[in-house]
Parts: sequence; structure tokens; C-alpha cells
Amino acid sequence: MESIAALQNRVTPWSDGLEPSDAELDAIETEMPLILAEVELLDALIALLDRPASEFDARRIRRARNRVLTARTSLANQTAASLPGGAA
Repeated sequence: MESIAALQNRVTPWSDGLEPSDAELDAIETEMPLILAEVELLDALIALLDRPASEFDARRIRRARNRVLTARTSLANQTAASLPGGAA
């Protein structure tokens, strides 16, 4: 049996090791505060899956949500400021 895959051209060019580009790494670095805030919120919510929320848990979730909102606002402001022509 002859393999037909070897006879076809690749659709996606192969990169060396499939590493992310510098632009992708910069985008991840820019979004890292938001990513960390969302992980913290998920941790707080996961902790409540098997028990009722105490007052301490409610405060922890509220603070984590506030951190997510702050990080999103900061990222949105950063993105709007970097648009050419001052477009927001």
C-alpha cells in the first residue's frame, strides 16, 4: 500500500519546533495580569464547589472579581492607547 500523505503538499508551513513568535509572546506578556486575575477567581470558585460559601469566601470571590475587572479595564485602556490615530 502506498502512502498518499507523502505525495501531498503541506497546507501549513512547518516551523522550527512550533514555538510561538515574538509577537505572540509579547501579547501573552501584555495579557498576563488579566490571566493571573482570572486564575485567582477560578481558584476561589473551585474551592466552593464542595462546600457552602462563608463570609470569608464571599469576600475572596468579590476581591478576585474586582481584580479581574481592574485588569480588564487596564488592558482595554492599554489597547485603546496603542491604536493609531488615537481611535478608541
